[in-house]
Amino acid sequence: MFRKMRRKKQKLSIEECEKLLHDGTSGVLSLCGNDGYPYGVPLSYVYDDSRLIFHCATEGRKLDIIRENPKASFCVIGKDQIVSDEYTTYFQSVMVSGSVKIIENAQEKQAAAEILGLRYAPDDSHVHLKEVIRHSWKRLCMLEMSIDHISGKQAIELAASKQ
Repeated sequence: MFRKMRRKKQKLSIEECEKLLHDGTSGVLSLCGNDGYPYGVPLSYVYDDSRLIFHCATEGRKLDIIRENPKASFCVIGKDQIVSDEYTTYFQSVMVSGSVKIIENAQEKQAAAEILGLRYAPDDSHVHLKEVIRHSWKRLCMLEMSIDHISGKQAIELAASKQ
């Protein structure tokens, strides 16, 4: 179902892909737009045990598209070093394919919001985090992307430096 990487020497291991996902803070969620155009939107996220968690408002184009077609991809760029004298970049990136769902269950929504909140404000108190979530609850939508496939790639120069 998913294509094999053509440039196998540049392929990142699953552990390297997961490290990029754990370390990253933003990426681009790409959806199959209901108007025939692809729709890509940058989002903050958290990688949590084989799933991605996002937050958004309770209405908008992204949610309309997800309701119609939940299939999605998410791309995170972990490294993007410009090397001018070589006319290239030394990059590392990971692509995730899967399906996005709106978390409807209140307990699951609360848990996902807490996971996301702890990722971006790790030094905040749990009491304050719960208060922030409670305050924004009515306009808060939590999304979960299940993962069907992960692949990562890096510049050939980075791959060669590992050998």
